[in-house]
Amino acid sequence: MTESMARPTRGRPEQRTARTAPDSAPRPDRLTGDGHEAAALLERTRASVDPVLRTALGSLPAPMRRVALYHFGWQNADGTPAGGGSGKALRPALVLAAASALGGPAARTAALRAAAAVELVHNFTLVHDDVMDRDTTRRHRPTVWTVFGDADAILVGDALQALALRLLAEDRHPAAPAAAARLAQCVVELCAGQHTDTAMERRAPDEVTLEETLAMAEAKTGALLGCACALGALYADAGDAEVAAMDAFGREAGLAFQLIDDVIGTWGDPRRTGKPAGADLAARKKSLPVVAALTSGTPEAAELAAAYTAPHRKEDVEELTRLVERAGGRDWAQTQAADRMARAMQEVARAVPDPEAAGGLLALAEFVTRRST
Repeated sequence: MTESMARPTRGRPEQRTARTAPDSAPRPDRLTGDGHEAAALLERTRASVDPVLRTALGSLPAPMRRVALYHFGWQNADGTPAGGGSGKALRPALVLAAASALGGPAARTAALRAAAAVELVHNFTLVHDDVMDRDTTRRHRPTVWTVFGDADAILVGDALQALALRLLAEDRHPAAPAAAARLAQCVVELCAGQHTDTAMERRAPDEVTLEETLAMAEAKTGALLGCACALGALYADAGDAEVAAMDAFGREAGLAFQLIDDVIGTWGDPRRTGKPAGADLAARKKSLPVVAALTSGTPEAAELAAAYTAPHRKEDVEELTRLVERAGGRDWAQTQAADRMARAMQEVARAVPDPEAAGGLLALAEFVTRRST
């Protein structure tokens, strides 16, 4: 990290260090697993949640069902079966891991509908975000709006959200009403975060602060991960303090996830990400590494601000990438991700003092921060 990135500058909050965690809280630098546990957990989640999702999608009217199944990677655009992936299943995995950590296998089984509901809400946001951002690729295939048009994409996104709430409304578990209310409030927060994001894109580079960008990222990404963990706690009949700690864990882990995702979005290998390298820079999006670079007070920050207001040229992406890195944006994002994960570990220890019981949550947290570019 450069000296300028280590001290506060105009429009930038002082970088906060991780709070001291209790002795039972594992440190992020001690999460040394090879990722196999998280991969197995995600695979088990897909195996248990996908049937619930397929049943829910099967209840849609035929034209909308076709679009939804395409988005999930289970059908091709012509309606023939496809073997594509439907995502990592991180959010439903968090629901089930939180339920298991606080209530054991029975709570995990009881939370399956809640896990599917969270995944439906997540996919609703993806379909709508692709329309708003005009992204043309997701999960290594054309996005819904590029294949079926804006109207169908918007309507299917709406239907996915409705299906999520119906899953909880029809659930007879005692936690279902509180879970439905919490998920609905989360959707409002997600929409508010997206509204802030789109509004920020219309502002000049020097009018955006790092503090508000972090708040926007928490609303867009951290809110749903926090909600996922909280729903798992609710289905485990946990107390208010444990539910709040699980929500805080998810939010901090979600912000770490977004920070790493922004790094991968700029410096990642398109063969692994399924998206063009530097797509956010090409669109002049104000991602977290970009805003950190813009507010760094370095000479490169001024160059970057000027480049962001200049006419767009695809060939500028390589230069923009260089400026963001030299201004410290990449280093800041990676350091901040580790800091946020340290806070997440503290929240896990509050809710689940036994590290063995919290093993699934810890494995998923490691998965979030150990993804490579």
